[in-house]
Order: sequence, then structure tokens, then C-alpha cells
Amino acid sequence: MPKKIYDIKPPKVARKSEKVTKESLGDIKIKRKPTVRHKKESRNHSIFWPVFIAILVVVIAVGIFLFFKLQKAEITIWPKVDTLSFQQTITAEKTIDTMDAVKAVVPAQYFEASKTESQDFPATGSASDGGKANGTITIYNKYSPVMPFTFKTGTHFMSDSGKLFVALQKISIPAAKKSGSKIIPGSVQVKVQAVEAGDGYNISASNFSIPGLKGTAYYYGVYATSTEAMTGGYTGKVKKVTDDDIQGAKDVLTKKTTEDVIVDLKGKISSDYVLLDNAISSTVTDASTKIKVGAVADNFSYNATVKATALVFKKSDLDGYAKQYILSQIPEGKVLLDKSYKIDYSATSVDISGGKATLVLNFSSGIYQSIDTNSLALSLLGKDKDQINGTINENIGEQVSKTQVKLWPFWATKAPKNQKVVTVELKF
Repeated sequence: MPKKIYDIKPPKVARKSEKVTKESLGDIKIKRKPTVRHKKESRNHSIFWPVFIAILVVVIAVGIFLFFKLQKAEITIWPKVDTLSFQQTITAEKTIDTMDAVKAVVPAQYFEASKTESQDFPATGSASDGGKANGTITIYNKYSPVMPFTFKTGTHFMSDSGKLFVALQKISIPAAKKSGSKIIPGSVQVKVQAVEAGDGYNISASNFSIPGLKGTAYYYGVYATSTEAMTGGYTGKVKKVTDDDIQGAKDVLTKKTTEDVIVDLKGKISSDYVLLDNAISSTVTDASTKIKVGAVADNFSYNATVKATALVFKKSDLDGYAKQYILSQIPEGKVLLDKSYKIDYSATSVDISGGKATLVLNFSSGIYQSIDTNSLALSLLGKDKDQINGTINENIGEQVSKTQVKLWPFWATKAPKNQKVVTVELKF
């Protein structure tokens, strides 16, 4: 009978073929395939645990070091602050050198500055009539035989260019002097003015004769010359300097110079000194111009000099007086809170020339109960937060508005027993 071949063994056949007894195996040894582990996985397991243990040891060591070596406690206390306010009148005097709290007197000091300024201003007046040229001539007398001459005011003089001028004063010409064969003429200077208006009379230096002597023996013996041009002759409309122009220039320039000299004065005074607005005085020591009212000019120059004086005193002297006064009024056991100190002042009277000023001071400062932070820190060693707060309340509780306790590291529950790392700070 042909042998059957199965692609897939029926269950019964399969179980039958697989059933093997120990006896049929005999001495045959069955080798099992060993389990093979990945080499990298084995290596990772061998490194992980030592590293983990090392890190754990370091963390524990650092924690122990921080706990025992870097422990600290910070206790912050906000004391209650009361305010004391006062008003006092004191005197600043130039005659003293140091502050006297008992007499309520502080030293004062002078500062001075002077300034001169010049400025051009326009003339606003106008004239439609003409102006006559004028100037100075020198009259010579070399007449011989020698003799003096006298001429009345209004005597005419003719220039070599034909322009006629008149003397503005009586003229007395001394006689000439003889020196051997030479004659030294006598001379005198005289103011003259053109007989007519117009710029044609603004002639340059010239020679002059006296028309009234023409035809006499004196005509060539008495003559005149000028060394400078005649000026002031004009016709038509021109600018003139008025009284209002000069007064306006004075007002403007003295005001500006006063403002400028006060700025200079303040620049001399350091911030250590107090300068009150009503403790400055200024004096106009000069205000002038060379031009006259009615002078023909488009503009003119005006000059002014102003002196400023200030009476000042040191702010440190006022603060010294005020703080001494506050300290004299503080109850026992209280301390002055410097940063709360305030002061303002005003002058009720200032005598700058006398070097004296009366001042009203309004000042105040906070005060608080004196706290010995070193002794308090010593009493808080080794205590937890509740004990620390209890100790503070028991000793100075009524004088404190707030307390804050910080322990470090964060897991610490008590303050260290080393006073060097326990600090008590006051805040306001």
C-alpha cells in the first residue's frame, strides 16, 4: 500500500510523532540554544548603578555641608516710628564764626560780584532842519610891533575854501614874543560854528582869515588854522538822540546787567550755602553815555556797572542746630531716625548791609525705640521661628510694627547657634 504523505499533519499523527519516552531517547543528549543578551544593554546596566550611587552620595554630602556649615538666620524688624515737629526762630549774623545752639545763632557770610556791560541803542528822534558844522580853530597873533588883541563873540572867520564861521566865545589873543630876529606868535584855541546849515561846511583842516581886519595892517598879522575837520553839518531829515532814548537805554541795560551779575554771584556760591531770594541786593554804580540829548546820530552806546551782594549761611549749620534741638526733646531710650529728618526755612527780615537775617525754621524727624541688635541676636540662637517671634514680642513687642524671620537652607527649622551667622536688621 502506497505511503501517505501529509502536507499538514493531522492532530493525532502530530501528537503521536512527538511523543517520545525517556527510554527511546537513550543516551542522546539534547543541547539547548543558549540565551544571548545584547552586549550594549549589559554594559549600560553595569554603569548606571555606580553613577547613580555616586550622585546620591554627593547630594547627601552637599546637603549635610549646607546644613551644618552655611546655616544662617536673618531677622528683619520694622520698629514703630513717631514724628516730632518743631518751629524755631534763629538769627544768621556775619559777626560770629560758629553756630551757637543755646543762643540760636548761626554764622552768615558775604559774597559779592560786579559786572560792567555796554550796548548800542538806536536813536528815535528826527529832525527836518539843518545842522551847522562846528569845530575848533587856533588863532595866531604875530603882529609887530607886538600887542595883544581882543575880539568879541561872533567874530567871523573865513576858510581858504570860502566857508564862513563865527566864534562862539570872546577871544583874547596874547601878544607875540620876539627872540632875536624871530617873532614867536601868541595863540589861543576857540570854538567856531558855521554860519549856515549843511554838510558843505564839514570841511577838512583849513587856514582861516578874519574878514573884519581886511584892509588894515592887522589882516596878515592875525590868522587861524584848524587841525581837524569840522563836523555836524547836515540838511534834511536825520536821527537825533532824545531824552527818552537815553532813559530807555539806562533802564534796559541796568536791568540786564543786574540780572547777569546776580547769575555770576550765584555761580560763586557753592551748594553748601543757602541763598534766599530776599538776601541779595544790587547797586548801579555807573550808568552813562558820552552822547548828549539832541545829538545827531543813528545810534549810540550806553554803559552800566552793577554790584551785587548776597548774605548767605551754611545749610549744615541749620541742620546742626535743628538736630541738636530735636535730640534735646527726645524721650529717654528713643533714637533719631536720620533719613526721616526734614527742614525748611524762610527769612522774616534781612539786613544785608548790617550782615544779619532772621530765619524761621520748620523741622521734624522720626524717632524710634533704641534696639540692641547684637544682644537680641544672641537671645535668638538655636530657636525656631515661633520662639524667635515670641522672644521679640516679649522684649520689644510694643515698639515693633512687623517682624520677618528667614532661615537658610530652606529646610532649616531653627536658627544656628553661631551668633556670627544670625543677623538682626532694622528697617523703616
